[in-house]
Amino acid sequence: MANENDAHGVFAELEDVIRTVPDIYFSWGAPEHFEWLGRARAILSHRLVDKEIEARVLTPQALSNQSSSTARGQILVLLQNARHQLRMATVGPIGVAVGKGMSFEYFDHLRRLIEQAQSDLFFVDPYLDADFVSKYLPFTRPGVTIRLLARERIKTLTPAVKAFVAQHGNSIEVRIGSGFHDRYLFVDQRNGIASGASFKDGGFKTPTVLLELSDTLSSVMDIYEKLWGESPITS
Repeated sequence: MANENDAHGVFAELEDVIRTVPDIYFSWGAPEHFEWLGRARAILSHRLVDKEIEARVLTPQALSNQSSSTARGQILVLLQNARHQLRMATVGPIGVAVGKGMSFEYFDHLRRLIEQAQSDLFFVDPYLDADFVSKYLPFTRPGVTIRLLARERIKTLTPAVKAFVAQHGNSIEVRIGSGFHDRYLFVDQRNGIASGASFKDGGFKTPTVLLELSDTLSSVMDIYEKLWGESPITS
């Protein structure tokens, strides 16, 4: 970081460290693993983040055979926490306006969110279909559980999901919801975005927006977790 007083530069480095995290559930020993761990410790030790003590304790544990995955998960939680705190102090909640025909911009932003998930992705969209599966689900990490609350295109969605699971092995559950029209993505039950268009064709037919949930995250997530629990599972 060229300017240590630049909070925006620190925020950008945090974003990139989180984006490039190696899989925390597999053995670390390659040079790129040590490089990433060094970057993570450096950014956590920055005075604007102020997590030096935690980083110093967790770094050797992340390479231990006994506690490595737990320590790596804790490092990632620290990074995500620092990212959100610093973002609120600099740019606030993220909103992306996507013009008609700018479907790649929409896709690329959503892809980056999907790649950040470590444990759980929960999509809420009545129009999820086979195209959605092939377009977005390949970007999920191994071991991430995927939940799809859908309705209108179940006949095309279900076989695509089964084929994806057979090839990639992720745990995916599809449920048929009723009485909802909005589109949301919840990542690791900690972050959430609202989409003005269906995920499968955002920015293709009409202008749309992606808005990060901040103050309303907990209440919105509770609504759709309840709906998820009440909705039948597809066969």
